Amino acid sequence: MYDVVISGTGLYTPPNSISNDELVQSFNTYVAQFNAENAAAIEAGEVQALSESSAAFIEKASGIKSRFVMDKAGILDPQRMKPHLPERSNDEWSILCQMGVAAAEQALQRAGKTAADIDGVIVACSNLQRAYPAISIEIQSALGIQGFGFDMNVACSSATFGIQTASNSVKLGQARALLVISPEICTAHLNFRDRDSHFIFGDAATALVVERADLATSEHQFEIVSTKLLTTFSNNIRNNFGFLNRAAEEGEGTPDKLFVQEGRKVFRDVCPMVAELVGAHLDENTLNVSDVQRFWLHQANLSMNHLIVKKLLGRDATVEEAPVILDSYANTSSAGSVIAFHTYQDDLPKGALGVLSSFGAGYSIGSVILRKK
Repeated sequence: MYDVVISGTGLYTPPNSISNDELVQSFNTYVAQFNAENAAAIEAGEVQALSESSAAFIEKASGIKSRFVMDKAGILDPQRMKPHLPERSNDEWSILCQMGVAAAEQALQRAGKTAADIDGVIVACSNLQRAYPAISIEIQSALGIQGFGFDMNVACSSATFGIQTASNSVKLGQARALLVISPEICTAHLNFRDRDSHFIFGDAATALVVERADLATSEHQFEIVSTKLLTTFSNNIRNNFGFLNRAAEEGEGTPDKLFVQEGRKVFRDVCPMVAELVGAHLDENTLNVSDVQRFWLHQANLSMNHLIVKKLLGRDATVEEAPVILDSYANTSSAGSVIAFHTYQDDLPKGALGVLSSFGAGYSIGSVILRKK
C-alpha cells in the first residue's frame, strides 16, 4: 500500500466570457419577441407570457457575475441561444480532448512529470460528447501516455469520484500516477430560454495528477488523507438526453432533454447532506472541523456554499476559508471545486488541512480530505 498525493493541478479557461448584462440583453430580446409573436394567444389566456430577467436577479439568486464559454456568439444570438460548436472529423481531436489536453499539460508541468510518468487517464465529467471511443483514451493517445483510460460520469461530483478511483489504484500499486481530467461544456446542455436557469453554467476543464507520494517531487503536493462518497437517488436535477431518444420521437426537442432542476428542493435537500457527510468524514479521521483551513466546495450557488460551511463551522466562513470562483466561472459542474482548489492552494502553509467537496445530480456527494506537504 502506497501513500498518495495530488502533485499537480491544471486549468483550461475558454477565451470567451459573457457578463450577466450581456446574457440578460439576449434573453430579454427573446422574451420580447416571444411575447409579441404570441400576443393574441397570451391575451386569450392560451399561452403564458414570458418574464424578463435582470443582472441583479441573477447575482442575487446565484452569486454569478459572468461565465467563460466555448462559443459566445451562438449563445447571445436571440434566434439561436445555444453555442455553435461545429462537428469535427474523426481525424481531429474532439473538443473535449482539446480542452482536456490543455488542462493536463498544465497539471503535468506543475507536478514535474511527463507522459512517461503517467500510467492512465480518467475522464470524469458530467457531459460526454459521445459514447465511444472513450474521451479518456483519445486524451491518452494525444498526450502519448502508455497504459489505460476510461470515462466516468457522476454529474457534478465526477471529479471527486474520479479522485477516489485514481487514489485507490495508486494506493494498491496498480499505477504509479494517473490523470483525472474533467472537461465540461455545460453551456451545450443549458436551456438559455429558461429564466430560472439560463445563467447557471459556464465551460472549463481541469486536470489533477494523482501519484505515489514516494515518487512525487513537486512543490505543490497535497496528501490525500481520505476520501468519502455518497449517492442517493433524486429526480430534482435531471437531463433525459440520450441515444434512446431516437426510439421515442415524441420526446425529441422537449425541455427535459436539456438541464432541468427543482432548485429550491435541491437547496433544501443537498445542503444538510453535504455538511453531514463532510462532518462525519472529518470525525472518522479524528479531525475537527476547526482544523480545516480551507474548503474547496462545488461552485454551483453561493448561498449553498455559505450555508454548508456555516453548518460545519457554526459561523460564517471567511473568503479565505471558502474561496469563490463561481462569480467569474459560474457553475462548471465537476470542474468547479477543482478550479477553486487550483486557484487557491499555493498560499497554504505546510501541514495545512483542506477539504475538497462536490455535490450534484444523483444526488451525489464527494469529500476529499487533503493535507499540504
